[in-house]
Amino acid sequence: MSIDKIDKSRLPQHVAIIMDGNGRWAKHRGTYRSEGHSEGVVSVRKVVEAAVAVGLKYLTVYTFSTENWNRPEEEVDALMSLMITAIKRETPDLMKNNVRLKAIGDLMRLREDVRNALSDCINQTSENTGTTLVLALSYSSRWEIANAVKQIIYNVGQGKISLNSINEDTISSYLTTHGIPDPDLLIRTGGEKRISNFLLWQLSYAELYFTDIYWPDFRENEFYEAIMSYQQRERRYGKTSEQIIKS
Repeated sequence: MSIDKIDKSRLPQHVAIIMDGNGRWAKHRGTYRSEGHSEGVVSVRKVVEAAVAVGLKYLTVYTFSTENWNRPEEEVDALMSLMITAIKRETPDLMKNNVRLKAIGDLMRLREDVRNALSDCINQTSENTGTTLVLALSYSSRWEIANAVKQIIYNVGQGKISLNSINEDTISSYLTTHGIPDPDLLIRTGGEKRISNFLLWQLSYAELYFTDIYWPDFRENEFYEAIMSYQQRERRYGKTSEQIIKS
């Protein structure tokens, strides 16, 4: 798939990705799961570069869910160490490509050395004006929504907001993604067809794209194919095709 076939006037503003299949990729090759995660980091780099090349504004990748904390301790430790290495190694390329890094999730659950590496990269890239790369780390959409509800209830009790003023925009402003547009396109690799507690509020009107390709094999061409699929769809937001044409 060539980037030249993409209509840059009809790009999604925000693409979110559930990067699935690292472990199965490794299993099929008779190697360790850690090898799949390492190769998955390469795919992140390639997809970020593709996003920059096409002019995408926002890219969010589901890096580590709250459910992932339930994996074997040695795998979690290996993932944490891999994150530190990857963040430090990729920071120069993010700077070169004018990419700004952000992170969402229950970050305090991360190891301190991971938080420090993440904070350093976020600070270094904060003035970049190209693609914004959002890492969902220790992230759970249910956690995010519950936390937003608690904050809203507290602020109502403090008289900072009124009960009658609460609407969809209010809730969005209390989520970890406030200030970031909702995803237009969700990509999930690895053959599964579920959302897995990822951006449940924000994905309300997103187009969904599922592929059997494992994440370590998902690179630039596969990313462009997903965008091409998105561009062939009609986004109606509850309206009819006729209404969309008239508008």
